[in-house]
Amino acid sequence: MSHKFYIVDVFAEEKLQGNQLAVYPDAGMIHADLMQKIALEMNFSETTFITKKDIENLVFKVRIFTKESELPFAGHPTLGTAYVIKSMILKENIELLTLDMKAGMIPVAFTYTDDELDTVWMKQLNPVFGETHEPQHVADFLGLTVDDIDSRFPIQEVSTGVPFFIIPLRTKAAVVNIRLDVEKLEKFNKNTKAKWPLVFCPYTDKPGNDLKVRMITPFMEDPATGSANGCLAAYLVRHRYFNESWIDVRVEQGAEVNRPSVLYLKAKEISPTEIEVNVGGIVALVAKGELI
Repeated sequence: MSHKFYIVDVFAEEKLQGNQLAVYPDAGMIHADLMQKIALEMNFSETTFITKKDIENLVFKVRIFTKESELPFAGHPTLGTAYVIKSMILKENIELLTLDMKAGMIPVAFTYTDDELDTVWMKQLNPVFGETHEPQHVADFLGLTVDDIDSRFPIQEVSTGVPFFIIPLRTKAAVVNIRLDVEKLEKFNKNTKAKWPLVFCPYTDKPGNDLKVRMITPFMEDPATGSANGCLAAYLVRHRYFNESWIDVRVEQGAEVNRPSVLYLKAKEISPTEIEVNVGGIVALVAKGELI
């Protein structure tokens, strides 16, 4: 049986930038083992499979696979999959649809300029703030010094579906100079919910952007990480990084892997226990094909 797919670039201000994603729109008959093999064959950080479509209610069941395993949620696969549903399945302008993922129901909104799709936005789950950590151990696995950590703010585990270590750094040089020690990271995260670090600083490569971030795992460096940036958005609000209970910022990521990306973060404190988090970006269709 053949399987049609689309390839999109997510968080891409131009085509052939951002984070790549393969989307299989008719995956109801593909079993999980084959999904995993297909994701490995595609060789992107994630591949998504649309397994059920409720066109009337605009609810679509989606599974996300990395090359190694299935994920409950991820950011750029959410936006990229929603784009494919809107543009290639529904083929009409809509304001909102919902993706049914293992982490929960994720609303995705679309904004337009002169009837042309502008930005795709996802509302992430209410953040969960976890443990904080001392700078010394974190600096060790990043290949940095304690002085590189911005001590005004905590190093904290945050999750909006997938937990990350959110790590504030003082300078752009510190962000650029990270040398991840995989052995030290795996020893450190053995007993933590978060497994991967997102580092950030307020010094950017391009004017108009507000923050520079990197997210590096033992396997790869991600060009654009919507889930981790959602955690970052919540963190920025909770700890008043910009001295406000809300944010509306542009984040750059991916320069170090030659896939420059821009993510739009909007978040606001609704109550002491609730922060509304929205992550948006531009999505571009770059290829379509058939797996035979």
